[in-house]
Amino acid sequence: MAIVYALVARGSVVLAEFSGATTNASAVARQILERIPGATDTHVSYSQDRYIFHVKRTDGITVLCVADDTAGRRIPFAFLEDIHGRFVRTYRHACHTAPAYAMNDEFSRVLSQQMDYYLNDPNADRMNRIKGEMSQVRDVMIENIDKVLERGERLELLVDKTTNMQGNTIRFRKQARRFRNTVWWRNVKLTVALILLILIIIYVVLAFVCHGLALPSCIR
Repeated sequence: MAIVYALVARGSVVLAEFSGATTNASAVARQILERIPGATDTHVSYSQDRYIFHVKRTDGITVLCVADDTAGRRIPFAFLEDIHGRFVRTYRHACHTAPAYAMNDEFSRVLSQQMDYYLNDPNADRMNRIKGEMSQVRDVMIENIDKVLERGERLELLVDKTTNMQGNTIRFRKQARRFRNTVWWRNVKLTVALILLILIIIYVVLAFVCHGLALPSCIR
């Protein structure tokens, strides 16, 4: 497996490229750039003879590489993802206005280094396998999050019902407290009225007794 050519472009404007072999890849790559819609994010592969042209376009920046047909797609597209990230982090907004080959002197060396890395370093394939597994885990987590969100809606309904029950309980307690206070005051009033009535009766009885017996001690 070998990546023999790579470039970075904005639309059809090539900003940097590197070729590790003598092929017509550069001419074919320019034809491909002309055919790709400029405003569309793309992950696509084209075949010519024993070579495959892999293309990734994101946010107007295109990265393209050419690999032999034994390379598959995982490693070439991992290479393109790597190159796209490095290029955007390095040049940021400049990559959207720079003229042709403005970054070629500096970034062609990065293309060469990463082409060699993905060709010779056994960790490259291992890292890409890990990335693929992480992507699968992420997809599963997204599915689980969706389920949690659906469950969250039911939980919100349950919380609303619980809140209503709590509100009803608080209102019931307030009404019960007012009722107890009302009953207490009523009992106090009845007790006071009863005491006053008893005192009046005692006073009347004593007055009647004193008057009926004509006790001198009762006459002033």
